[in-house]
Amino acid sequence: MMQWIIPLIFIIVGFLAGIIGEKVIFKKIQTFVINKQIPGSTIIFQSLHRMTFIWFVLAGFFGAILSSPVKPDIANVLQKILTIILLYSVTLVLARLTSGFVNLFVQRTEGVPTSLLSNLAKTIVLVLGTLILLQTVGIEITPIVTTLGIGGLAVGLALQDTLANLFSGFYLVISKQVRTGDYVKLDDGNQGYVTDITWRNTTIKEISNNVIIVPNSKLASAIFTNYHLPAKEITLTMNVGVSYDSDLELVERVTVEVAKEVMQEIAPELIKIEPYIRFHTFNDCSIDYTLYMRVSEYFDQRIGKHLFVKKLHKRYQQEGIQIPFPIRDVYMHGS
Repeated sequence: MMQWIIPLIFIIVGFLAGIIGEKVIFKKIQTFVINKQIPGSTIIFQSLHRMTFIWFVLAGFFGAILSSPVKPDIANVLQKILTIILLYSVTLVLARLTSGFVNLFVQRTEGVPTSLLSNLAKTIVLVLGTLILLQTVGIEITPIVTTLGIGGLAVGLALQDTLANLFSGFYLVISKQVRTGDYVKLDDGNQGYVTDITWRNTTIKEISNNVIIVPNSKLASAIFTNYHLPAKEITLTMNVGVSYDSDLELVERVTVEVAKEVMQEIAPELIKIEPYIRFHTFNDCSIDYTLYMRVSEYFDQRIGKHLFVKKLHKRYQQEGIQIPFPIRDVYMHGS
């Protein structure tokens, strides 16, 4: 019985060290590093989550096996099991790190990450890590790779639609025709912000907060409008009519001033791009013009039109400019 005391102590110490390391030391180091705002620190600590505890426990079990009176062949099996767990945990950390840094890179270059690329990177690391793990513990991986290659052909034939969506997703991401964060309008009339591109479908969030799920292969072959390409900034247009008695020079000056006020509120970074109007029609009751004003993105058109109508109506009243409404004279002939 006494010969099992030291192995038991190793196991208990491993558990205690794991708990202290995870709950105290790891948390303090994490808080310190994150407060220093070191780039990528959040990804690193998220990848190491719970791993400190697991590694200390594994170290305790290793010590227990080495100091225990078990037979050598049993000790070798137990050590091999612990080695597999350790290598797999390291592989999992590397997969998390790879996924996180791929996400960070895509976010910095494209604005918003897509789960397709990060999941692909994570899967590749997990597969390579698993093969290396098997090779390390003495399992021949060549037959496994050959089997996977042959089986891959059969799986590919059975999952043609899934693979079509997968490669279409890669095409969409690589071609940059659709990026997460873009506002798109599909040929069937549905529109919204692209929130994610996965291995199977693209998620589009409508302004009403509903979600549209579109298979990648359908989106890749669809006709759609991307309002964020080639740039997010777009031109807001408004059609307005003024009475024939209006001073058109005054109308132009006042309208442009109001448009500048609206731009100052919703798109101050674009204020250097002057709004302008163009008269174009002698209508039945009015002289019509179109206002052209830049806004930051497609969705800003709504608030832009809202503010412009309110401010223009108030300013026209102050300046005595009339926006006429249709008038019809009706003559009644007696029978």
